[in-house]
Amino acid sequence: MSFEIPESIKVYSQFVHPVIMWVLFALTCYALYLGMKVRRTRSAEGEEKKALIKGKYNTRHFQIGSLVLALMVVGCIAGMAVTYINNGKLFVGPHLLAGLGMTGLIAVSAALSPLMQKGVEWARYTHIFLNVTILGLFGWQALTGVEILQRIISKM
Repeated sequence: MSFEIPESIKVYSQFVHPVIMWVLFALTCYALYLGMKVRRTRSAEGEEKKALIKGKYNTRHFQIGSLVLALMVVGCIAGMAVTYINNGKLFVGPHLLAGLGMTGLIAVSAALSPLMQKGVEWARYTHIFLNVTILGLFGWQALTGVEILQRIISKM
């Protein structure tokens, strides 16, 4: 007994990955903003530090970062799954390879959290470097993703 996915679901499922990724791109930018506030809080003194601490930027950064990690992994898998379902193969090219690389980098970045909580500076700098790299790749991914989406729409 085989299960066949209805054609309408196959067609419209192609838009799930791009929507998730654009939301994720916005969340990643917000996580960067929160991370900068965490660094500023760490270096502030006196009343400024007290005011920044009230913003709970460290907790919010950790929570948004966790959401970004989860959505990136799920979005990466969803993109590959939908591509395979609709085409019977994956298109191995820069978009796929950069996406897989970003997913690996974000896992490494998140894995540095326990060291950062212990105050290990090299872990913080590595975390920042990895996440800035991810954000740069993400911007490029957004552009190549729009090109892919335009090709899909033109074939509809």
